[in-house]
Parts: sequence; structure tokens; C-alpha cells
Amino acid sequence: MRLVAVGRMKDKAELALVDRYLKRLRPRLEIVELADGRGSPDEIKRREAQAILAACPQQAFLIVLDEAGQTLTSPAFSAAIADWSALGRPLCFVIGGAEGLDASIIERADAKLSFGTLTWPHMLVRIMLSEQIYRAQAIAAGHPYHRSGRP
Repeated sequence: MRLVAVGRMKDKAELALVDRYLKRLRPRLEIVELADGRGSPDEIKRREAQAILAACPQQAFLIVLDEAGQTLTSPAFSAAIADWSALGRPLCFVIGGAEGLDASIIERADAKLSFGTLTWPHMLVRIMLSEQIYRAQAIAAGHPYHRSGRP
């Protein structure tokens, strides 16, 4: 699995949180950080799209995080990852930059996910996604890490 994200994570506290989940993931989640684009918003999105596509294996199952994407429960996300993994294609998650994702990336996406209608900082989304992938694996394994809180 690979996470392609625009922007470089520099804050030590944020890095520690991502590392907490990366160490637990099997298969491992590789993070590829891309430089923020420069220029007009359209130019930034176009350049970032080129870099994103270059960082994803050609046959990858592309999952983009987008505000217009589907919201899933953690158990549904776990089931989706299992279904996507069963396709035999590498999974590639994408988090765009501050300007959002270029239409070419949205069109190329095999799945679109949203963490809700609130706007989240991109570095926090990286942490949340890493944790949710770990949670998905725990759910699939029947590990008690995930507790729904329901009787």
C-alpha cells in the first residue's frame, strides 16, 4: 500500500502519530511526499496531478480523499480495503494539496473517500488515514482495538 500526499510533514508530534500506526501496519504503508505546487491554483493542481500520477504504480487501485467522496463507517472501510486488496492491484491512497485535486486525478480514481464535510488540515488527514487503515486491519483480524461503543 502507498499513500501519496502533497506536502511534507515536518512537525515532530505529527510524525510521531503517523509513525505509531505505520509501525503496526501489515502490509506496510509507504508514504510518498510530494512538493507543494507553485503558480496559479489551476497550474498548481495540474503540476501536482502529474506528480501524483507519476508516484502511483500504473495498475494501482487509486483511492482519493476528497470532500465529495463517500463517507464510510470503520467496519465498511475495513470491508472495502479487503475487497480492493482482493483485486490484486496495489492500493494507492492520495491526499492532494491546499488547492485540492485536479479533475484528472478525480476521474482516474477508482474510489473516492471523505472524512466528512468538515475541512481538515492535510497533515491531520494523513494521521487519520493511517489510523483508519490500522483500524481496518484490526477489524478484519478480529482484534479488540476497534470497539464500536454499542451494546
